[in-house]
Amino acid sequence: MIAAFPETTPLIIAVDGPAASGKGTIAKALAAHYALAYLDTGKLYRAAGLAVRLAGGDPADAEAAAAAAAHFDEALLAVPDLMSSANSEAASIVSAHPGVRAALLARQRAFAAQPGGAVLDGRDIGTVIAPHAPAKLFITASPEIRAARRHRELAASGDARDLAAVLADINARDARDRGRSAAPLRQAADAALLDTSDLAIGPAVQQAIALVEQALGRDRQQQG
Repeated sequence: MIAAFPETTPLIIAVDGPAASGKGTIAKALAAHYALAYLDTGKLYRAAGLAVRLAGGDPADAEAAAAAAAHFDEALLAVPDLMSSANSEAASIVSAHPGVRAALLARQRAFAAQPGGAVLDGRDIGTVIAPHAPAKLFITASPEIRAARRHRELAASGDARDLAAVLADINARDARDRGRSAAPLRQAADAALLDTSDLAIGPAVQQAIALVEQALGRDRQQQG
């Protein structure tokens, strides 16, 4: 059943969290539940990272990365290498550049502002992209659990990296995401925390829906 919400207020659901926390799976499920458009904002950063790589540039080059973010071909969003582990690293690096984040800001905000509402997942949705969103979730899990999840995904795709290497990558990415000067990963003050460490997908989604409903209930009371 699709929950009701005030027709005059677009239903924006902001879903943030670190890598492999389950935020993407949960965000997609929320979009389906509430019949909303969905955007994985991480793909925009992946496209910027891939554009730099294809041009033979260095993702650590802030100027090159910002130019790529401003002008990348939309077709890159459908390229198989977009989701590769090599490009994941590039995306994490370019996302730390303020110029990259500024170049992608308007695109993300326009998606969030569409009349029918939207679900966006990323690392700064509730704090920067849509701080006015009536429902915000911060999805997390322990680094060890997240590494195990990512390790299974990589193994299924033929990537033979061992679990220790995957955990090291997770910890390095967390450090970059939390330590960058531009829009660091953090839980918004009014975001509900959902730890998925001990949750299967189904129960995690049900808890996420319940948290969104709680947030919408508070929002309706404030508007009333």
